[in-house]
Amino acid sequence: MEYITLKNSDLRVSRLCMGGCPMGGHGWGIVQEQELVNAVHAALDRGLNFFDTADTYGLGQSERTLGRALGSRRSKAIIASKFGVRVENQTTFYDNSPQWIRTACENSLRRLGTDYIDLYQIHYRDGKTDIHTVLDTLEQLRQEGKIRHFGLCNLTRENQAELEDCKGRFVSIQDQYSLACRDFEEDLLTLSREQGLSPLTWGSLGQGVLTGKYDRYATFGSDDRRSRAVYVNFHGDKLLKNLEIVEHMRGVAAAHGKPVSAVAVRFILDYLPGSVVLCGTKRPEQILGNAEAMDWHLEQQEIEMLEYVSR
Repeated sequence: MEYITLKNSDLRVSRLCMGGCPMGGHGWGIVQEQELVNAVHAALDRGLNFFDTADTYGLGQSERTLGRALGSRRSKAIIASKFGVRVENQTTFYDNSPQWIRTACENSLRRLGTDYIDLYQIHYRDGKTDIHTVLDTLEQLRQEGKIRHFGLCNLTRENQAELEDCKGRFVSIQDQYSLACRDFEEDLLTLSREQGLSPLTWGSLGQGVLTGKYDRYATFGSDDRRSRAVYVNFHGDKLLKNLEIVEHMRGVAAAHGKPVSAVAVRFILDYLPGSVVLCGTKRPEQILGNAEAMDWHLEQQEIEMLEYVSR
């Protein structure tokens, strides 16, 4: 396993992080809690110590499952969770107010069965609460021992402008990034460089299309969000483009004796300096397959080829 220390922090984390969205048990097809628990145990046994979740994943179910799975091994894990997305009366909206941050934090701590969260992240900005008000609230929670460090997620260009005098306060920036989606690459690189933030990538396997398991006829049930056209990686011309990328990945995987998914993860690790890759996981074999990306490197010509075909 490979490890890095997140910038502006003492958090030494594995460069592969188990993503907790499927752990919410909603929108990813059949998900079995015991398999999720087994996946957490397999991750820990493999040396992975970083687990990312959010209060909105399954409306708290992801945090509850992660907390139960970690159990007495909590001290071996770095837990990242998020706040800022509220669901009230079946309406979803963003809230970064001090009152909600405190409420969300207390709720997450209870569900996780812990008294501290290692990395507490703004899931989305609400467009109205000043960033310094958010920082003041997070700092108070840190002084109370309820969180250790804080991070950012899913920033727009407008959001980035407000960070001008916040350098050194946050430790990480999380956004969607993969060979199937490089839309936010420049933002991740710029924020990492100018704000001193460690880049964390979600959607690192393109919602699964980069695992090599799917073809142009892939379909999903109504209980799987990938059945919806908004999940473009599995629809139309975007799907065909992704399958073209996968074909190039197969050759690289064969050359290294690795699964295709490991090539997807390794590209990010080698291409984005100091990055951590999040992979949503439902079963132990998935996290173990993704862990095959650790402790080796792509050849420079392989990086250049994958960079070219994924533009």
